[in-house]
Amino acid sequence: MQINYPLSTVNMTGKRIRVKAPATVSNLSCGFDVLGLALGEPFDMVDLELTGTGTVVIDDIRGCGRLSRDPEQNVVGAVLKAASAMAGGSAGFRVSIEKGIRPGSGIGSSGASAAAAAFGANLLLGEKFTPAEMVRLAMEGERLASGAAHADNVAPALLGGIILVRSYDPLDIVGLHVPPDLYCVVIHPETEIKTSVARGLLDRQVPLTTAVRQWGNLAGLVAGLYMEDYDLIGRSLIDFVAEPKRSILIKGFDLLKKSATEFGALGTGISGSGPAVFALCRGGDSAAAVMKGMSEAMKSQGIGFDVYVSPVSRRGAQVC
Repeated sequence: MQINYPLSTVNMTGKRIRVKAPATVSNLSCGFDVLGLALGEPFDMVDLELTGTGTVVIDDIRGCGRLSRDPEQNVVGAVLKAASAMAGGSAGFRVSIEKGIRPGSGIGSSGASAAAAAFGANLLLGEKFTPAEMVRLAMEGERLASGAAHADNVAPALLGGIILVRSYDPLDIVGLHVPPDLYCVVIHPETEIKTSVARGLLDRQVPLTTAVRQWGNLAGLVAGLYMEDYDLIGRSLIDFVAEPKRSILIKGFDLLKKSATEFGALGTGISGSGPAVFALCRGGDSAAAVMKGMSEAMKSQGIGFDVYVSPVSRRGAQVC
């Protein structure tokens, strides 16, 4: 596997560390399970202490009372158990988790926690793991959360920027060019969609004609990023595979897309499995206008929501 993206590192002298990893937008309309980008906020934070017990103990979870502290049922626990096994099995961890990203939001809640755990474990263990191995570790958290070990959230949460998962077997991850004025607006309605449910709506096979249209958009998006052709980026943000099936789960989705377009968004789509909806924009002023338009659309529907706007973040997991 090859990763062409820099990873933030730090020299560890103690046995405790606090790390954070950002929310992410996965799929980016045309890149189901193979594209993702890092947001500037919000974050999940994980406090880790290295022990010699060979076990994982989750002491506390703040920000979401319904997540399990059982390491067998928590994505952080799954990642740390895998890290211990990869390091020889004697390492143990005590953990506290602070959830800044609401589970089921569609902006990589499980992926951020998993990425933070993999990043922190690597530092505590003396940087034993390559970036590729850290992504693999974080994918174990996603396997527990959704039933599928996908990397389109955990890779950008770890590495930052815009990530292409070229292949899963063997795992091959590439950092793509990020145009300097590319901003992302995310609207998160106050509802939850389980990733496993959203994945269950999708057809196991798609017609060749549909696949060809999707491939064309994926290639167009990658080309648009490198050419810094914002119009091409916008024309490519069309999803013929997942969005037609999943949009029915998101109240007001069509109005959100319409409002984003009217206020100048390059393109709009479902973030991950939803219910969050993202819009890519050119520049901060355009992003602010799109945020206003999408917010007004949500208010008109009487739906509570959170909203985030930031440039695409070039930083992923990092020490707090």
